[in-house]
Amino acid sequence: MNIVDSADGTPIAFDRSGAGDPLILVSGALGVRADEASLAGLLAPDFTVFTYDRRGRGDSGDAAQYLAEREIDDLAAIITTAGGSACAFGSSSGGNLTLQAARRGLAITKLAAWEPNFLVDDSRPPLPADYVAHLRGLVSSDRRADAVEYFMTQAVGLPAEFVAPMRSAPMWPGMEAVAHTLAYDGMVVGQSMSGKLLSSEWSAIGVPVLILDGGQTPWLTAGADAIAGVIPHAQRSTLSGQPHNVAPEAIAPALRKFFAR
Repeated sequence: MNIVDSADGTPIAFDRSGAGDPLILVSGALGVRADEASLAGLLAPDFTVFTYDRRGRGDSGDAAQYLAEREIDDLAAIITTAGGSACAFGSSSGGNLTLQAARRGLAITKLAAWEPNFLVDDSRPPLPADYVAHLRGLVSSDRRADAVEYFMTQAVGLPAEFVAPMRSAPMWPGMEAVAHTLAYDGMVVGQSMSGKLLSSEWSAIGVPVLILDGGQTPWLTAGADAIAGVIPHAQRSTLSGQPHNVAPEAIAPALRKFFAR
């Protein structure tokens, strides 16, 4: 494990593996760097792969007040450690974060995003207006399990009867441990989950972009089409049959091909 300080002094924990051009993996909601280990292992023969704990998770620190901009600073710190520029791959809301970083002008040379969270139609309800506030309230009341369930039902869209048995699953304690960061991801996706058409601000991204999806969730596919349609140098690809929790062995070849060009 390595540590780099972000712009506000928050320590960010990361791992480095492999050899070649730098590639940074950015996890989505509830994810920690250990979750990216399998994908990092598949990509390490071709790239120097960086995985890191987003702030508030795993071995990384946090700040008293959360701002989405600070997460972009965290990614900038990893890019600096990687040599000053790097490719980046973001999953789900991590894709939103990576796209925002590229829009802000971070030294990302190529960017890939798996099913970033863009709701652009009425195929599902938008996030509730008080989504972030409600998550914060649950966590502050020490109802972390309820916060995870709220995320699963309101953001992921799972029926409550599907979520209840998950509370006894081995993965549940790990999700509870980072439940406070669900509000962070809610702020990262922001208006992207409103159901409104995308604004032209995304056209400021000037690097090659690959937007991927699995074709299993209509609103994510529509969102992927929409964001790819407003980024000047974007490509689209569908890994048919892959769920939102995409298999590392399914996505690694697509990433290897894109980033090696």
